[in-house]
Amino acid sequence: MKKNTSSIIFSIAIIVSSAFLGKAYVDRNKMEGKIQITGLGKTDFTSDLIVWEGKFEAENIDLKQAYLTLEKDKELIKQYLTGKGISLSNLIFSAVETKRKTKINYAENGNYIGEEFSGYQLAQSIHIESKEVIKVENISREITELLNKGIQLYSESPRYYYTKLADLKIEMISKATQDARVRAEKIAEFSGGKLGELESAKMGIFQITGQNSKEDYSWGGTFNTSSKEKTASITMKLVYKVE
Repeated sequence: MKKNTSSIIFSIAIIVSSAFLGKAYVDRNKMEGKIQITGLGKTDFTSDLIVWEGKFEAENIDLKQAYLTLEKDKELIKQYLTGKGISLSNLIFSAVETKRKTKINYAENGNYIGEEFSGYQLAQSIHIESKEVIKVENISREITELLNKGIQLYSESPRYYYTKLADLKIEMISKATQDARVRAEKIAEFSGGKLGELESAKMGIFQITGQNSKEDYSWGGTFNTSSKEKTASITMKLVYKVE
């Protein structure tokens, strides 16, 4: 009987000790509890700056004549663009690139017998940077009209930018931070706790993609320049204490 009584007392002691240890463990986790949450800030915007570039060329066996042809084409391009409402101050022409061309000669039996000078190829680029986005955009599409004047101008696709990007980024950080806090409050509420002090905040990658595009997000950040209508997004990772 005495032996049974000792066993019962020992079992009770183990249960009580386990209860105290369990409570201490729960309390310790509650005190050290944290919520780590990621918020998203996102907005659509329209580009307010356009950059368009084109390239034109002239070829001739005589270098001087090739240069005169290039200069003539340059003046015609100027007239065309200013006639479309582009200011001369927005037209930037690059230095002339000169390339000496040769052709490879073969004998009747197919053996290589050397190269022969075939003339000079001169090229020059034109660069337009303007806030008149729609105007320059339309010109880039209509520039093939110069072909009717015998000018071989190769047009590149316009690139679109936003000059208030710094302000937009601050706005996105604010939205992402607010989104993360709302999520953290809900998690704390559902878990029976209360959101405490903000312990740390870390900004994620700032991304700019074309609206309704299939562009993939990148770990290094995506910066779309091909779309006029864009979407900016950023993430903020916050860590809160839980009371």
